[in-house]
Amino acid sequence: MPLSRRSLLSTLPAATLSATALPLRARAAGPPATAGGTAAAGAVRAAHTRLIDNTVALFAGTRDSNARPEVRAKLASIAATARSRLTAMDRAGPGELFRGIALGTSDPNLATSFQYLYEIALATRTPAGGAPSGLEGDTGVQRRVIDGLAWLHEHYYGDQSTGYYGNWFTWEIGISTHVSRVLALLAGELAAYRPGLAATYVASMDAYLRNGRDGDVDLDSRFHTGANLADITTNRILQGAVLGDDARITKALADQLTVLATIDPYHLRHGVTDGFYADGSFIQHASVAYTGSYGKGLLTRLVQTIEMLDGTGHTRDDRMVRVAQGWVRDGFAPLIFEGWLMEIVKGRGVSRTATGYADAAEVVEAVVGLSAHATGADATALKGYVAHLRTSTATLDPSGFVSPVSIARYADILADPSVPAGDLGPAERHVAFNAMDRTVHRRPGYAFALARSSSRISKYEYMNGENLMPWFQGDGAHHLYLSGQDQAQAFGVDHLTVVPPHRLAGVTAPEETRRTVPQLYGTLWYDNPERGFTSSSEAQNTYVYFPRGTHPFSGGAALGAYGVAGLVQSDDVAYAAKRAGDLPEDFVAYRNAEATKSWFLFDDEIVVLAAGVGDRAGRAVTTTVDTRIAAPSDTLALTGRLRGGAPWSGTGTAPLAWLRYANATRAASVGYVFLDGPRPTVTLDTVTRSRRAVRLANPDTPVTKQLFAVTVERAAGAPPTSMAYALVPNATDRRLRGYAHRQPLTVLTNTTRVQAVIHRDLRITALNAFTPGVHRAGPLSVRGPGSVILRETRDGAVAIAVSDPTTERDTVPVVIRGRAMRAVAADDGVRVTRVPGGTRITVTTRHAYGRSFTATLR
Repeated sequence: MPLSRRSLLSTLPAATLSATALPLRARAAGPPATAGGTAAAGAVRAAHTRLIDNTVALFAGTRDSNARPEVRAKLASIAATARSRLTAMDRAGPGELFRGIALGTSDPNLATSFQYLYEIALATRTPAGGAPSGLEGDTGVQRRVIDGLAWLHEHYYGDQSTGYYGNWFTWEIGISTHVSRVLALLAGELAAYRPGLAATYVASMDAYLRNGRDGDVDLDSRFHTGANLADITTNRILQGAVLGDDARITKALADQLTVLATIDPYHLRHGVTDGFYADGSFIQHASVAYTGSYGKGLLTRLVQTIEMLDGTGHTRDDRMVRVAQGWVRDGFAPLIFEGWLMEIVKGRGVSRTATGYADAAEVVEAVVGLSAHATGADATALKGYVAHLRTSTATLDPSGFVSPVSIARYADILADPSVPAGDLGPAERHVAFNAMDRTVHRRPGYAFALARSSSRISKYEYMNGENLMPWFQGDGAHHLYLSGQDQAQAFGVDHLTVVPPHRLAGVTAPEETRRTVPQLYGTLWYDNPERGFTSSSEAQNTYVYFPRGTHPFSGGAALGAYGVAGLVQSDDVAYAAKRAGDLPEDFVAYRNAEATKSWFLFDDEIVVLAAGVGDRAGRAVTTTVDTRIAAPSDTLALTGRLRGGAPWSGTGTAPLAWLRYANATRAASVGYVFLDGPRPTVTLDTVTRSRRAVRLANPDTPVTKQLFAVTVERAAGAPPTSMAYALVPNATDRRLRGYAHRQPLTVLTNTTRVQAVIHRDLRITALNAFTPGVHRAGPLSVRGPGSVILRETRDGAVAIAVSDPTTERDTVPVVIRGRAMRAVAADDGVRVTRVPGGTRITVTTRHAYGRSFTATLR
């Protein structure tokens, strides 16, 4: 909505006008100075100009990049979006800047209005490619954007006493991101047309940093951490360039650089647990495994900062590049399987309709940008990873990249014959992200992703009407990705939509009806300000949005490409607090079922042991061995053998020795070998549910899938039981029959005290001990809780890995019974001594935060 200069000036405070009436570049020049001072001031101005030019190139592209045929689709999209927004602006009604986006009470609508202005401004700064949009350099359109900014400030943003309703993120980050980019894109026209508006907006953005300090970042604030801190500081860097305020840039950059530090949970800086850990884990919101959402946002923002600051003199080394490369290698690459970013690290974002391929594309763009600033072998490795992801999936569409320059660089990487495609880790690997209670086990034919929880890590994340039924997502839920598949057909939002929440693969849960937060309270959160529950209070976070478990045992040991993981399933902190009488009477908390579980991760099998499976409240309990979805038209076959050897097929409950699920249409199969326990139940149903069932903002789109499940059902009041089974990815009938004939897998013990197996073909013995006391299994003896995996090599050596999954022990002592051995190699903190009847390994686990210690003995 156009405004005259006079009407705009009449709406701005006099004090603001007097401080900002000078044109931007004149004001930035400062008072007269000596020749040396003038030169220095000129260098600063040049740096600010370079920063703004870099920003414009980042988002709008350059003449060279936009002349590339690969970029045409992106340019067309930018232009079409801008024209659509202009049409919506033309048709706006009362209380709207854009048609259909009502303002005054909806903070998402206000943020959307600023976003639309940014999208129009972007088109006016985007250099034309093969087909000019007609918007480039259009000062009339740019002034419409500027007038729109002024109108929004006058009516809906400039009065901080009436603003700040809804979500804090909207006011401190969301709006500021769009506005800061518009100020950078239109810096020249703003200085000529409304020279005071930029400073006015920056003053307002400072005022909305209510979780900061004096209008700036507060590193002690729980809101200014991790990805949120990177967002805020990147915005402030841009604001400093636009205002010619070098001190703002320097301070913002210094604040942002704090996110580069690896989180040490025993020596926290500013009390912050959000960020990347030594094992590659990433946490946001204090306790949520979040690499796939906030983590990729942090990576993206850091790379954008690198791009913006290039050549400005504000960075003088490659520290930002090197740290970001480490994040990609250790934090992201293990979680991206054939171009799909795994669900176990997405928090509430798991319920969004965008797929794991789109999530991975955001990471790819960041890696493309990073590779342009790395050198030598580092640059080659990053480019090779980009090429590797392109060869592993056909679904990445670079026109979805934010930057046209990224699209051109991406095309160059793929066309460069000197860039060898290669993953950043081996095809066979076991990655224990114990700092965020996640495990990833990869082989060329599959990837297995396991979500755990503990007194340190949240069971799930719900927020803002997203991920409405999350209750069991951190209770040992797994995703088994098969190679060569379109993972969007097997997982993603449709999987979450049609699979009942208590029957997620790997979960033991009570059979009961649970209600979502909106159903319980009629709002998106539990609203009780008198008891400390507001939309973004710590109590809301702790008990509603992302509650932690109440047991410390969650973790495991890794030995090369093999691993063991364990979990003692627990109630969450909300149920514990409600039971203790610490929460209001109308607060609803749900009790969990009980189970102690271990996962033993080999080459061809994932062996699962569960003990103490039951419910002290007397409810029926279901343990889900696996669930898989398929299109209604897919041809499925369920075949197997009974323990007596007779063939079996179809659905039902039976004493199965093994079962094979096969999707002939997709050429996909999974086998299940039942080593011990009650009879499993096999079901195959056709299910239709709306995507809105898992997220209020999803379209009300019905999803119909075939839903296969294999479960172990326990009736109400049944005593606790145990079970043991193996998941066999890509299994054939012949391989499954072989388990009965050769019996490579042996369950040594399966109780709530200790669980252990032997894989004879691999010469591996592994165990989890969960309780105090001495625990024995095979040749191993361990005192107290711990995870151990031992492998005998064919030349007579023994390799061993030990960890403390509770993170609470100072040492974990292990004895290998048999002949005495000496250490050939050992990690720091491992002491090897001979004892009667064997060899003792004493591992100092204090402050190791669940990491594995290894030794080789002979």
